[in-house]
Amino acid sequence: MSRKSVYVTRAIPEENIDELRKHFDVEVNLDDRALSKDELKQKLKGRHAAISLLTDTIDGEVLDTAGPQLRIVANYAVGFNNFDVAAATQRNVVLTNTPGVLDDATATHTMTLLLATARRIAESDKFVRDGKWQGWAPMFFVGLDVERKNLGIAGLGRIGKAVAKRARGFDMNIIYSDVKRDADFEQAVGATYVDKNTLIRESDFLTMHVPLTDETRHYIGAKELKAMKKTAVLINASRGPVVDEIALVQALKNGEIWGAGLDVFEDEPKLASGLIDLPNVVVVPHVASATPQTRIAMGEIAVNNIIKVLNGQVPDTCVNPGVLKSMAAQ
Repeated sequence: MSRKSVYVTRAIPEENIDELRKHFDVEVNLDDRALSKDELKQKLKGRHAAISLLTDTIDGEVLDTAGPQLRIVANYAVGFNNFDVAAATQRNVVLTNTPGVLDDATATHTMTLLLATARRIAESDKFVRDGKWQGWAPMFFVGLDVERKNLGIAGLGRIGKAVAKRARGFDMNIIYSDVKRDADFEQAVGATYVDKNTLIRESDFLTMHVPLTDETRHYIGAKELKAMKKTAVLINASRGPVVDEIALVQALKNGEIWGAGLDVFEDEPKLASGLIDLPNVVVVPHVASATPQTRIAMGEIAVNNIIKVLNGQVPDTCVNPGVLKSMAAQ
């Protein structure tokens, strides 16, 4: 009996690939780039499973081209806005993600962006590297204080909570907005629940941790940016489209907010025109979860989900649980 076939759309840690190869025939895209949709369709044709990235759009067209033998697409990410969940469920294809294991890395990275922006690290680093530094001066690259400032958290999920705990080490005042309150967390951390308008108005540092949905797309736009403090900093390590990037460029240019730290962008890898030229923004290439331990752990979840589904078992992190009822009935 021939072995089932798995396609991996981008190179992930070799430990994960080796584990997959113990069970299945595996092909990996070794080119250091995202596949085009036509390439993705061609590579998934006839496969039984795939590991995808956020850059891979998995919709009905892709699934139909792959064929009815495709049982699971495992996202190598906690987010899954690249999935057409309804289309996959309709075709009895299991979709999974990798929640939990990247919370600490992303939360630490968020605080890194916050501190780097507040203390103008990227700007002053470039100044030294360019040979412009002539010696100490009392008003040189003056940044912002972090201690005892208001940290606003938009979306108090696992990562938002992890950021709040780290911020308490800097004696920051935690305010948050979410679809529901968490009284236990408020008591444990000293956080305060507020509505969105208050969050935007009162935050000295505002960090985004909402999932990308139709409701959260452009959660921060021109209106919200104008309502923020002129001394405020916006941090985004969630999903690029939750911030209107064009409006953000204008707000930064016009001094409507003090600065921004961005790990994600609205149309990756492209940046909005003018963004990269601004001195008051720190930009890094979507690397919030980029630690060896985290990346291996993400791969372990994806691989285990594939092994389970292709052996007729229930995966650990299914994002379309409706399809599991069909599996159980078979």
